[in-house]
Formats: sequence, C-alpha cells, structure tokens
Amino acid sequence: MKVPRRQFLHLAAAAATLPVLSRSASAQSYPTRPVHLLEGFGAGGAPDIVARLIGRSLSERLGQSVIIENRSGATGNIATEAVVRASPDGYTLLLVTATNAINATMLKLNFDLIRDIAPIAGIVRVPLVMEVHPSVPAKTVAEFIAYAKANPGKVNMASAGTGSTTHLAGEMFKTMAGVDLFHVPYRGAQVFPALFTGEAQVYFGPLLSSIEYIRAGNFRALAVTTVARSPILPDIPALSETLPGYEASSWYGLGCPKRAPEEIIEKLNKEVNVSIADPKLQARLADLGGTALGGSPADFAKLISDEIKKWSWVILAANMKRE
Repeated sequence: MKVPRRQFLHLAAAAATLPVLSRSASAQSYPTRPVHLLEGFGAGGAPDIVARLIGRSLSERLGQSVIIENRSGATGNIATEAVVRASPDGYTLLLVTATNAINATMLKLNFDLIRDIAPIAGIVRVPLVMEVHPSVPAKTVAEFIAYAKANPGKVNMASAGTGSTTHLAGEMFKTMAGVDLFHVPYRGAQVFPALFTGEAQVYFGPLLSSIEYIRAGNFRALAVTTVARSPILPDIPALSETLPGYEASSWYGLGCPKRAPEEIIEKLNKEVNVSIADPKLQARLADLGGTALGGSPADFAKLISDEIKKWSWVILAANMKRE
C-alpha cells in the first residue's frame, strides 16, 4: 500500500521526535528506582564516608534510595570497570577519586577513564599532610629539605603502597625539592606503626587518618599539601609556601557510564551542587578537612584531565614504570 507523500513526511517527522521526547520524559521522571553508587576502597575509609554523605543527601533530594556498594580491590579499578560496563541509564554511578587519575597514567587498564566515564560533578577536595617522626630534627619544610640533602637516601619515606596518592605526593616532593628519600611502601594502615617506631621518618598521609596522631603529638605536621592551608590545621603552612606550584590532594566526585543521557547528568549535577551548598553537609565535609568542589560537569572533566597530566609528569620524572 502506498502512503501519500504528505502523510509520509508527517509520520517521519513524528517518528524523529519520539527519541527526544522519550529521553526528556525519562530525565523528568528519573529516578524511578534505587540508584547504585559504587566506591572502590572498602567500608570505613574516606571514600566510603564521602560516598555515604553524598548518597544520603541525593537520596533525600531525588526521592529514591542511593545504595552504596563497596567494590574494593585493584586500587579502585574493580568498581570503575563495573560502572564502565553498566547500563548508561543513570542508575549506576561511580565515586571518582584522585586514585583514578593516577591509575590512568600508571596502569594498563581495560578501559579509558576519560573515554568511558562521564563526569557529573566534583564533591570535595581533602589535603594530605606532610608528617614526620619526632626524631626528625626539622620543624619546617625548609629544615626538612636541608636535613634530607645532608642525609641522601637515608630518610625513609612511607606510603600506603606503590602508586597510591601518598606515594605520588612524596615523589612529587622529591622531584621539586631535589632530595633523595628512600621509598618504603606499606599495606594501608601498616604505615602508622612504622611511623610510631621511627622505622619510617616521613609520610604524606591523608589528613583524616592523621589528624588525631598529630594532635596527640605522635607525629609532627610540617605542611598540608593543598594550595591553601587547612581550617583544621590553620597554623600549619601549605607546602606551596616553600615549594611554589606544589599541590597534591585527595578529591572525590561523581561519574557514570559515558553514554548516559545528558539530561540525567545535568539533573544529578544540579542535585550534587545543591547538596554540597547545604551548611550541614559542608560542616561534615569540613570535619574531613575538606573543601567543597561543585561546579559543572565540564569543571569536573577539567579537574580529571589536569590531574592525569600532573601525575603523568610525576611518574615520568620519578622514572616509575607503567604496569
């Protein structure tokens, strides 16, 4: 049966609008079921805390449960790959971290972070803290640099594992300060017993897990690693005050599979920004020593891209092998 030309054109035009209308309706009604937020470092750590804080706020704002899934292992890559391979419908999200940017430069992965994960919004940035054992005769960063130069290769620099943020922060310091520190990787929490005994002398540790030891006098804080000082340690200088341009931090944001509808990404971005503007959530983030990020998906994309470039430079300067 032949369809008149005019009728055919009307039908074709109507058909062409259906996907657009369907996506728009989907975004307006989203979410209609629980959303899963995957984080790759296990329960109780800073990533888990951030995931639960933002998850609780988004759940209240979206009217649906946001379920936190701890998919620990392979320095966060198990969770990331699970999200990469998930349906791009906005119901599977990823807590993107600084470790993701390091992994993108250091490891041979089955995915590409920039190509396969769509950025939604940054949540918070948390400084590391350069801390030393009390036996180290340095009260400032400049004094520590002089001490390290007088004892090349004899000062043990602890990290929470090769390729971790704590390791790369130390490698950046070594390169910029021109010092030779001996890297000793530990398994996570084993770092602190090594610092207690003096087996390791310096550590670029997460502020959240270090703050009580510093307050108790177990370790001496020389500097925080963000550009600005931390409100939690207002009397401790930023490392950039001694080494201009130095910046290393833990940061967290949300991402999703790359092909997720833009309308859903925009909706989630809006809700994240409203959430982190709330004084109660800001206070909780401040308890972590963090500063709220926020901004557009493009802002978060730039952060990720800049971090990948920075850590690529550090890995190259430190002559570290890509694994």
